[in-house]
Order: sequence, then C-alpha cells, then structure tokens
Amino acid sequence: MNSTTPAQTWTLARRAAKMNPSVIREILKVTEKPGIISFAGGLPSPKTFPVAEFEAACAKVLRDDPHAALQYAASEGFAPLREQVAAMLPWNVDPAQVLITTGSQQGLDLVAKVLIDAESKVLVESPTYLGAVMAFAPMEPNVVSVGNDANGVDVADLARQAADARFMYVLPNFQNPTGRTMTELGRANLSREAVRLGLPLIEDNPYGDLWFDTPPPAPLTARNPDGCIYLGSFSKVLAPGLRLGFIVAPQAMYPKLLQAKQAADLHSPGFNQRLISEVMKDGFLDRHVPTIRALYKSQRDAMLEALAREFPAGDADATLTWNSPAGGMFLWARLPKGMNAVDLLPFAVAQNVAFVPGAPFYAGHSDPRTLRLSFVTPSVDEIHQGVKALAAGLKAYAAQLKA
Repeated sequence: MNSTTPAQTWTLARRAAKMNPSVIREILKVTEKPGIISFAGGLPSPKTFPVAEFEAACAKVLRDDPHAALQYAASEGFAPLREQVAAMLPWNVDPAQVLITTGSQQGLDLVAKVLIDAESKVLVESPTYLGAVMAFAPMEPNVVSVGNDANGVDVADLARQAADARFMYVLPNFQNPTGRTMTELGRANLSREAVRLGLPLIEDNPYGDLWFDTPPPAPLTARNPDGCIYLGSFSKVLAPGLRLGFIVAPQAMYPKLLQAKQAADLHSPGFNQRLISEVMKDGFLDRHVPTIRALYKSQRDAMLEALAREFPAGDADATLTWNSPAGGMFLWARLPKGMNAVDLLPFAVAQNVAFVPGAPFYAGHSDPRTLRLSFVTPSVDEIHQGVKALAAGLKAYAAQLKA
C-alpha cells in the first residue's frame, strides 16, 4: 500500500456501540484449558443428540426431495414442520401463526426489530436471560427489571413499572439463569395483570419440555394467545447445531415479524427444517425427550448431593446457598456476604473448574454474589470433582479476603 494513502475511516452506527461481547461466550474460552470442568456453558449434553435418526433423515430427504431441500424456501418455514409445531403445543394454534426461525435467538432479534424504538421501555425479570438483553440492545431500549416473589413476577411491582412499556419478556419454565419456574398462581396473576394493563408478553420457552418429575403449568400464551408472542426451540430437545426455533404470533403481529425475517435471512435452512420434520414424525419426541429428562435429573441430583457435601448448611451469610430446580439445565447459587462471583472465578479456574458469575444477567441493580451452575454437560463424576474444586477455590478466595 502506498504510504501516502490515507487510512480508511469507518463510522459506526450508534446502535453498534450498544453491542457487546457475550460474557458467557468469553468465559467459555476459559473452558478450552485442558482439564477444566465447566459448569459455565448452557450447552445441551451431546449424549442427547439422536445421531442415528438424523443420519436416516438425511438419507431420506436427499433421496426423496433433494432439489427442494437444497433450494431457496418459503420465509414462513417448511409447511409440514409448521403443522407439527402447531400440533404439539397445548392450545389451539393455527399453523399460519407459526414462523420458523434460525434458533429462538433469532426470534428475540425479530421481536426487538418489530417492537422496540430507541428509548422504548422493555420489562424483564430480575435476573433475566442475557441473550435476550443482547438481542434487544441494538434497538436502544430502556430495559427495566421487575421484581419477583415466590410465585414468579411480582405483579404489584409490574403495575408500578408498566406505564408505556412495549412488552415484558419472561421465561416461566426453568429459567436461564436461575432455573426457577413460575407457579400456576404466578402465571394466572401475571396473565390477568398483563391483560388489565394492556401489556403484551413475550414468552420464551426453550426448556419447558425438560421437566424432571412434574410438567410445568400451562404456558402464559395459552391463557391469552392474542396478547403474547411465544418462542420455542428445537435446540434443547434435538440438536442446537441445526439452529432452528419458532415463533407463534398473533395474527396482528405475524406479517411484520415475517417481513423482519425476510430482511434478516430470507428463510431458515430448508434442508435442516426437513431433517427436523422427518425426525419428529411418528411421535419421536415423545420417546426421546424422557431420556433427556432422566439424564439431566441424575446430573442435577449429583450436583445437589455434591453441593450438600462440600458446603454444609449454616448461616446464609457464611456459606454458599443454592436452589433445587425442577427441570432445565441450570442451578442458581449465592456466595457468602462480602464476596463477589467475578472475583471468585479466577480462584475456581485455578482449581480447574469454571462457572458463570450472575451479575451480567441483571438488567438493573445486580447481585454480585450470585452465580450460575450448569449441570447437564459434565458427567456425574465430573460434577462431584468440579464441586469439590469449587469449594477449594472458594476457600482460597476467602483466605485472600481475610489476609
């Protein structure tokens, strides 16, 4: 290049300043260290991937419908798959309401583009899914946290915060990051209050099929279909690498979500959609998902057992405390008073274990003592080893604080 050529100047859009790297993705780089036991990632266990079924589906799709499978496709999605989605949901859904997305993460992006203007108020739980906040951020909203009670969203606090809000984003089932589940009473109260306030709800449900003993209560969307947009995913029950999810939208909202989809990527991969549709035929999910539940329940039990052994019960301000999720992939823990999970992380990594600090999951005031532990990817033996290592890291961190 000629030394006299001026450097190119790039002017970033204002929204680009709102884009930040995923804290979780950055922490996952730590797990590449040899020998590390990771409780950090929200990755499904590879043991649950139905490889043989996908191998057979690939062969069948390429044999029976290769040209259509490899061609551009309808933006709405593969019609048989949309019909399958509608049929598997526990309320009356017209397939015309179903939009196939490139993972449910794209669903969040489409919702943000269609519903959020700069400075729009958006309500979220406290804490909430970090990926949703990241999807909303480029649209420059004012994200406001709503408090929780024993049943779920604190509807009294919701009423105080709801003025001029575009929507509230909620994960009622085995929430990421906390693993908590909204009760039947909590859902009834939230649905009723949202209707009273005229507040739309965005219901994200990637984990709802992963219950351990009892199915969760009916979705919020089933109670008020015209007042909710429902997001679902095939990542947690089949394979995340295919990047397929779906939106169920009210008739009034569907056209704009479809237009946003067309602008984003024209359509999700048609070949992948046919694979999912083929694998789901003949009730496969009814046979497959219980095996995932059994595996994840055994791993959750192993983590609870290891935590109880390594952190005996005592003063909540003097030892680690945690919840017992009824499904999903995550457990939420809290450090003793005066500690910070971000500061603990390097001590844990030094003991060859990693986790995700909880602070990034808060849209407003955060609790630096919180941390998320994922129990679905490590083996039972690794869970026991990892919790023991976490205890050693916490002991070393506490010793430094006292020094």
